[in-house]
Amino acid sequence: MSAVVVVGAQWGDEGKGKVVDLYAPYAELVVRYAGGANAGHTLVVGGEKIILHLIPSGILHEQTRCVVGQGTVIDPAVFLEEIEALEARGITTRGRLLVSQRAHVVLPHHKLIDGLREKKSGGEIGTTKRGIGPCYEDKVARRGLRMGDLLDAARLDAKLDANLECWRPVAEDLGGELPKAIEIAEQYAKLGHSLRHYIGDAAEIVRGSVEADEKILLEGAQGTMLDIDNGTYPYVTSSNAVAGGACAGAGIGPTQIESAIGIAKAYTTRVGGGPFPTELENDTGQKLRDAGAEYGSTTGRPRRCGWLDLVALRHAVAVNGLNELAITKLDVLSVLPELEVCVAYELDGKRLAYPPYERIEEVTPVYETLEGWNEELTGCRTREDLPSAAQRYLEKIELEVGCSVGVVSVGPDREHTADLADPFEG
Repeated sequence: MSAVVVVGAQWGDEGKGKVVDLYAPYAELVVRYAGGANAGHTLVVGGEKIILHLIPSGILHEQTRCVVGQGTVIDPAVFLEEIEALEARGITTRGRLLVSQRAHVVLPHHKLIDGLREKKSGGEIGTTKRGIGPCYEDKVARRGLRMGDLLDAARLDAKLDANLECWRPVAEDLGGELPKAIEIAEQYAKLGHSLRHYIGDAAEIVRGSVEADEKILLEGAQGTMLDIDNGTYPYVTSSNAVAGGACAGAGIGPTQIESAIGIAKAYTTRVGGGPFPTELENDTGQKLRDAGAEYGSTTGRPRRCGWLDLVALRHAVAVNGLNELAITKLDVLSVLPELEVCVAYELDGKRLAYPPYERIEEVTPVYETLEGWNEELTGCRTREDLPSAAQRYLEKIELEVGCSVGVVSVGPDREHTADLADPFEG
């Protein structure tokens, strides 16, 4: 048995969906271990775009089984919609897809509270308003509902009543009104019935895969710089998006994980509020946004764009214990004649190799300038096929962060990939 973690190495939206889709044929089991419908993994297959929020990207490969682990938070309506959309495309899910009965449920009032808080803050955090934060609040407060509860009407009613009473004063203080318990109970009991064949003991599936000596791919969500403990707090998500989160979220032991692969764009993007040292609020930033189609697959919001931040990436290599990097959207940089990369931060006259505990919004990026390339990359299938300037760009990344670059995405489609290799043979 070998297990490989695929994790975002920036502020999310790095292209994890495409990379997991590329790696999935090598795996028997793909496990999504964190986050919820705030994630949006975009796949382009044969020119057709497929967006998945909850279901692992490996579902597109018929020989691969998929599990949504206990560390995730599930909007059952979104989950059902994704299943129906896949089935309509001729992609079989029954018998191949299971969501953990231990995964917590996103409820309608979670989304209500999320939106009211965002409105009150003036959009300071930039939440997706998908109810993710309030759902995780319920989880750690030990009052949450879990997917298994949707299969037991009496337990669902009792837990829901208690949960609503906890949120009622919060909603009233924010100027909102909670939905009625009976309405939620009816809706979620129906969703539970529709999903009954997909809810089960995911831990048993993972254990069985380990015991059968299978290859397991662990799929993260969001990115390292959005991790609740290791990111740019408080402008972070509500879960552990780093590789270490795979153990708790998937139900697998740390000694069973063989390697971790970090996904990073060839430049940097961020959605929502929070510090972003290399942000380009100019024509260059807009060029990157247009060339890279940088609009959120979940929210549709334009992403903030900037130069590649090797300080943040160096941090990601360290906290995830990355064995390898996968670089995506290298082709987007073809629109620029000259490139800059951030190799350090300066703060109070000191040069920093890693992000500071606080005051990251005050740092000054230290840049080095690299030659660009004005060439089409979509036909490149090896690093040697790339223009020499693009090769030197990848070499600079490796030198600065101390981690080798493996697979390189050179276009949106599945086939637009260089140096694809079996991640379990690394």
